[in-house]
Amino acid sequence: MTEKKPRRISIAVDMDGVLADTETHFIKYYETESGEKFDRSAMLGIPESQSFPDKTAVSRYVNTAGFFRTLPLIGGAVQAIHTLMKDFDVYIVSAAMEYPLSLYEKKLWLEEYFPFVHWKNIVFCGDKSIIKTDFLIDDHLKNLDNFSGIPLMFTAAHNMNYNHHQRMNNWEEILAYFRSIRQD
Repeated sequence: MTEKKPRRISIAVDMDGVLADTETHFIKYYETESGEKFDRSAMLGIPESQSFPDKTAVSRYVNTAGFFRTLPLIGGAVQAIHTLMKDFDVYIVSAAMEYPLSLYEKKLWLEEYFPFVHWKNIVFCGDKSIIKTDFLIDDHLKNLDNFSGIPLMFTAAHNMNYNHHQRMNNWEEILAYFRSIRQD
């Protein structure tokens, strides 16, 4: 009789704002378009769409070809996902359906920076409440509030005024958290 392996803990990881640095990218696009410097502190506690003087800027940027394909990485993300995958089932989850141009660009971005994540572990969806992993690492309350597992809020300018989810400030903190619960 074969012994059944114990189920591994599963982690869903958001892409934009957790793996990819959307804040820096929004600022770069805004500064290039307007010719004005933008102070990142103006984003604190404010939804991204309301952060810039031009309230249509963010919507324009996320609907611009190339925006999602050229997102910069958040420091430590690649190494952290690689490390987590040794002990946990990791899924990259992105609510990509809202921005049709983003689907293919996000796929290409993931292939470039996370080629070690199997395509079966990538989920593009419209509503993350369908995700049934044990944990969700995300920066948006709309995803964390409706998650049925354990939500972990990745720090972003727009969520600075909220504390009803456990906050993770960076990938080092996330790795320390999961080291403390790792299955042996």
